[in-house]
Amino acid sequence: MSDLADNPVLAPWTGPHGGAPAFDKIKPSHFAPALDEAMARYRGEVARIAGDPAPPTFANTLEAMERAGRDYRQATSLMGVFTSTMNDAAMKAVQRDAAPKLAAFRDEILHNRALFDRIRAVYEARANLNPEQQRLAQVTYERFTRQGAALDDAQKHRLAEINQRLASLYTNFSQNILGDEEGQALTLDSEADLAGLPDDLIDAAAAAARQRGLAGWVVANTRSSMEPFMTYSSRRDLREKALALWAGRGDSGGEYDNNANIAEILKLRVEKATLLGHDSFAHWITDGQMAKKPEAAMDLLRQVWKPAVARAGEEVLEMQEIAAAEGSNEPIAPWDYRYYSEKVRQAKYALSNEAIKPYLQLEKLRDGMFWAAGELFDLAFTRVHDMPVYHPDVEVYEVTRDGQRVGVWYFDFFARAGKGSGAWMSEYRTQQKLAGVTPIISNNSNFIPGAPGEPVLISWTDAVTLFHEFGHGLHGLLSNATYPSLAGTSVVRDFVELPSQLYERWLPTPQILSRFAVHCRTGEPIPQALVDKLKRAENYGQGFHTAEYLACAILDLEYHLLADKAPDARTFEKEALDRLGMPPQIILRHRLPHFAHVFSGESYASGYYNYIWADTLTADAAEAFAESPGGFFDKALAKTLLDNVLSVGNTVEAGEAFRRFRGRDHTIEPLMRARGFADA
Repeated sequence: MSDLADNPVLAPWTGPHGGAPAFDKIKPSHFAPALDEAMARYRGEVARIAGDPAPPTFANTLEAMERAGRDYRQATSLMGVFTSTMNDAAMKAVQRDAAPKLAAFRDEILHNRALFDRIRAVYEARANLNPEQQRLAQVTYERFTRQGAALDDAQKHRLAEINQRLASLYTNFSQNILGDEEGQALTLDSEADLAGLPDDLIDAAAAAARQRGLAGWVVANTRSSMEPFMTYSSRRDLREKALALWAGRGDSGGEYDNNANIAEILKLRVEKATLLGHDSFAHWITDGQMAKKPEAAMDLLRQVWKPAVARAGEEVLEMQEIAAAEGSNEPIAPWDYRYYSEKVRQAKYALSNEAIKPYLQLEKLRDGMFWAAGELFDLAFTRVHDMPVYHPDVEVYEVTRDGQRVGVWYFDFFARAGKGSGAWMSEYRTQQKLAGVTPIISNNSNFIPGAPGEPVLISWTDAVTLFHEFGHGLHGLLSNATYPSLAGTSVVRDFVELPSQLYERWLPTPQILSRFAVHCRTGEPIPQALVDKLKRAENYGQGFHTAEYLACAILDLEYHLLADKAPDARTFEKEALDRLGMPPQIILRHRLPHFAHVFSGESYASGYYNYIWADTLTADAAEAFAESPGGFFDKALAKTLLDNVLSVGNTVEAGEAFRRFRGRDHTIEPLMRARGFADA
């Protein structure tokens, strides 16, 4: 092991395009010493600020804190890259060891009484600061108080113990999910097992088997593999097995079972919320969001629940008719829903995923995202090959406006061992004018690679997700804040999904489809007749998709409102779904034992409702574009969005940012119209 002077985790990000991590040199063994050193350096910087004999001012306290911790932010950011995308056995060990140490260190800073006294003094005298400085004073003071800075020493000590234990439990929870995803798969032994599957899924299953050194075909236990299998397989018995594998992650009773983790997490969250002066963990979380109270979030969820379930019931009746026509008298079960939903869509709208898929090439859609960002925000994306990457799959782009660099963007599209499932956006480096740095953004997906020389074709749902995560990336890229704590996506969680969900609305526009939805063989643009079918079917399946999401969000809030009366996860899940009236044909999108949003950290804990809260904003904002003279490519409205939402980060309170864009508060009616529930 080289000494710290040569440790690539701590090395300055140098090189072309504004500098970047030395991904080609980083190994798991670099992280432990780098993290220890980064914490030591940050600790020294904080001690100097807290112990400054001069009276506290914005410059010597808040601005000094914004400048401090560069090495710490860099090291933890890089660890996050590797634990989410290259999480082999060595990185898992690093993560397990580091998680409680990092939690303890965060509390060490947040509970530093001398530092908090200085922050409070600046906050109380903030009237003479400029608006962005006032906002930083408010956000910093509230962050410290929300995390227990005003508690007495004994309470702080106990809170720190809780946070350290929770950090370990969150790591265990996420690693257990990955363990079940990597350790379990659906094995297909004969060609009869392939009945109904399109060629690209058969090819992907054959490739997955070869990767495992097996004969036959393997369907990986990931969403990108399991959902297509359950959509097309005509083997009902295999669909049932597939859903059991997918839904059973973290609930197998074996080494990767998460039920004990959940029980301990809930118990500690109750104690944490009580220490911080809140009735429940849900009250503590929502207090820092737009919703302010869990009752406000729950009210929105229940307003949408009834029409969603009613629509799902209509969808089931249509499926049952087709099943009966095919000779099946079995009631529609959860493993049938996607299969018959696709059949109904073909029958009702003459539209199938397989008819659309040849027009949805991953590379073309990526180019379409770039083009739309250019039309809206004058951005240009140029692929570069002179920057190191952590895996050969990764593509890197420099983003410019009028020839000036705006930032750098990494794309990591494909599934592999050690990579978390799903799709997400990360900020490797947050924009800030204080240090004069441009952002480094990444988008991560889990698409199945195509055969050599063949284009990667994705579903319409995956295309929507691609645009969604790109919208998150634009939020980070287009930030124009002075202080890193207020920059990029550092906004409240029930607002952060607005830019991502809004960017989904550009995918079905004629400008995108006519240019970038072109046939993988002929190059012909998608026919208008097929586009018309897409439009007519845009809300088909909305009952199912909304209900499976809402049930998760409701259970998340309810479970955290039970305080110390919470039963075990299996019991609660069953009883809560019975009370809710969950349609028997639908299961939770995320069952509790693998509900990573809620139990692998606190970003979305008691906050899975964030998506639909933000979608009320999104639907309202989308109507503004739909009604504008230039539609979704109205340059004046795009500038209003940029100036008031995408560029401001947390320099403006979320509700005020939306009002500046829309001219008023948001309402629920656009959401109900967008989902086709307005008449329900």
